Amino acid sequence: MLGITNPLTYLLGTVAIVLLPGPNSLYVLSVAARRGVRDGYRGAAGVWLGDAVLMALSAGGVASLLHANPWLFGIVKYLGAAYLAFVGIRLVVNTLRKSDRAAAPPAPADRPFRRAFVISLLNPKAILFFVSFFIQFVDPAYPHPAVSFLVLGSVVEVLSALYLTGLIFGGQYLADRFRARRALTKALTTLVGGAFLAFSVKLATASIS
Repeated sequence: MLGITNPLTYLLGTVAIVLLPGPNSLYVLSVAARRGVRDGYRGAAGVWLGDAVLMALSAGGVASLLHANPWLFGIVKYLGAAYLAFVGIRLVVNTLRKSDRAAAPPAPADRPFRRAFVISLLNPKAILFFVSFFIQFVDPAYPHPAVSFLVLGSVVEVLSALYLTGLIFGGQYLADRFRARRALTKALTTLVGGAFLAFSVKLATASIS
């Protein structure tokens, strides 16, 4: 069907992968909790664009290039690991600074769209998904592979939109509940920063095979 092999397997696998916690979803949740629904959607838009770029690169043959040149994949994953570690450390440091000057005015907002876009491009879960899983469901004999990639990509984006929307409103709900509890908010933000450090280690040790 439209050059897609085993569509039900792809759908179930994609649902499982989208629901698996990763840097994209964690960042959108943290932005929504700290900045509100509008900035949460800005972050989500960055994720969707980043995923679209990865899908286009995969369809254009970059996945095969990375498979054929493990050293190139190594460069990508170590750059990604370094950036995720930077995001995690910055979250922790900013949280500690805010706690030291609680009476100071709030720091200016991040640029959630841009940061989420970069996180998405360097997300270990997304990289491995589009390089190793995504392309397996395109029938190489189908005369219009662009259609196949478009359908597969649309499924990913729709599922991601539904999931991130739930996280955005969930993050806003948590923020409303915990806004007066500074210690809990500090602990949760620090936990998010630690998770990004863990993701950086995961990406650094990831294998393309």
